[in-house]
Amino acid sequence: MKFQETTLSGVYTIELEPVGDARGFFSRFWCRKELEEQGLFFELAQINTSYNAHAGTVRGFHYQREPHAEAKIVACTSGKAYDVAVDVRPDSATYLNWFGAELSADNHRLLYIPAGFAHGYQALEDDTRMLYLISEFYVPDSEGGLRYDDPAIGVSWPHEVTSVSDKDTKWPLVGDMP
Repeated sequence: MKFQETTLSGVYTIELEPVGDARGFFSRFWCRKELEEQGLFFELAQINTSYNAHAGTVRGFHYQREPHAEAKIVACTSGKAYDVAVDVRPDSATYLNWFGAELSADNHRLLYIPAGFAHGYQALEDDTRMLYLISEFYVPDSEGGLRYDDPAIGVSWPHEVTSVSDKDTKWPLVGDMP
């Protein structure tokens, strides 16, 4: 696994290192030892998956507040997605800054998102599946979210946004948050 820190402190892209032969390839997907060598301490609490029937679908931005803030390792297992982390730590020098990376089944890239960041993505192809390794159990009362189209964040989605859940359209804009 190759770790590359992004423009947001604590957010990493992880490149898998497939070892291939005539059958295909084998690759380590998660390794506590390699994460810890990067200073990333991640205890797995749950694994989630999502399916997106159509390109243009946006999910997010979601996070959990303390004491249930969660880290995530996100992968695209089929299709292609533009995966985004947004810094929601009010005391951070990069508060509300974002980083996006293309994840696909073909590029073998993951995104590590630490606690204190919101997460969302856009499916870039029909039939896109995502896999999330999550460090904390979901606690509904700790859930938070940001609007995918909030101008204070200014994410540039690669494709026209064609589908968003009602829930994700109702998160408050940053300027309207208490």
